[in-house]
Amino acid sequence: MTGASRSQWSRRFIIVSAVFFVCWRLGATVGITHRVEVILALFGFVSHVVFGMAYLLVPSYFGTTLSTETIPPIHFVAATLGTVLLAFSAGSAGPTFVETLGALVWGSGVAAFVAALSWSVRNEVQRGETGTSSHRENYEWVDQYANRYLIIPFAYLAVGSYELLARTTMLPGLTDGYFPRITHLVSAGFAVLLVFTLGVRLSPRFLGVPVSKKLAAVVLPAGAVGPALVAAGLGGGPLFVAGAVSEAIAFVSFAALYLSVFFRSDRRRVGTESVLAGVVAGVMGVAIGLTMALWSVLEIPALPPGTLSAHRQLNLLGFLGLVIVGFIFLFYPPSAGRFRGASERTTQLIIAALLAGLVLSVLGRIAGMSLVGALGDGVALLGSLGYGYLLVRLLIEIGARHTS
Repeated sequence: MTGASRSQWSRRFIIVSAVFFVCWRLGATVGITHRVEVILALFGFVSHVVFGMAYLLVPSYFGTTLSTETIPPIHFVAATLGTVLLAFSAGSAGPTFVETLGALVWGSGVAAFVAALSWSVRNEVQRGETGTSSHRENYEWVDQYANRYLIIPFAYLAVGSYELLARTTMLPGLTDGYFPRITHLVSAGFAVLLVFTLGVRLSPRFLGVPVSKKLAAVVLPAGAVGPALVAAGLGGGPLFVAGAVSEAIAFVSFAALYLSVFFRSDRRRVGTESVLAGVVAGVMGVAIGLTMALWSVLEIPALPPGTLSAHRQLNLLGFLGLVIVGFIFLFYPPSAGRFRGASERTTQLIIAALLAGLVLSVLGRIAGMSLVGALGDGVALLGSLGYGYLLVRLLIEIGARHTS
């Protein structure tokens, strides 16, 4: 697949991701159900940007290119349509034809996506290729170590997508079809683990400081095991606690890894601060998750009613949201745009709005102050609108330059 074609479809995935981001935050502001919110956030915003960047980055991490021009456009339609159908059906009391259709369309796109990436890197995986350039030999160990884990997020995505379809059809499921179990496979197993894996490679390149091998050796195994344990034990019990502990270790280790790189670096770019805020939010989110797991075993019903919602916000808007926004702005610096508002100052205001919205939203939910939570949702919506405007304008401009 040509570089121009691959970049074009990556940009389209990222643009649609930004649209879903605005839809998610608008829905949170007006009061949509938790399930619709999770679908718009996870299947819409997070997954679409991950799909786009995966087509761009994963083959290059094995020193090759994507081997097909056919799959990205097919997957693009399937992922977008599948997300819309799943969100539309999420308000129903039980499984519906629309949900089944959405799961089938989404799953078909995922199957094509996983097959395309697997086929593209099949030979390079066997040879242990890393795509590490000769002038960055000191990164090669970490690159090779991270590459070993790249297949695992896609396996989680495949299993979660299959379970999504099995819950509404006669297909035999690996689980009981409980929706939070499925979304955890996709969120923690696919999205979060892929952020860990790519982050181990990306952070030293953007900040110019090698990462700790010891921390990398902890982050990825813990991040790979935790989602399966949590999904299997969700609701309580030893597996749930073991999974929560494993994920806590992964989040804390990744935060320590990024913080050590950030504070040793003399480079300061606007996206790096967003990633920093995101990893801190992730640690707070996983701390709440671990607390909920321990409380379920001890049978102590003392957590505030909004704890689960705060946990969700810290992980989706906090960790995944701020980290993704940060890395996207590092890949596509807004200051490269030639339109009104294309500046680092605007980017800083957007990140500040997302962070302030997150803080107010979480505090409002935990403290039971609905007005504070609503204010936070509104501020985060403004941040998502700014992000959408800046990114969409920039990517359209970049696409126009490549075609002119």
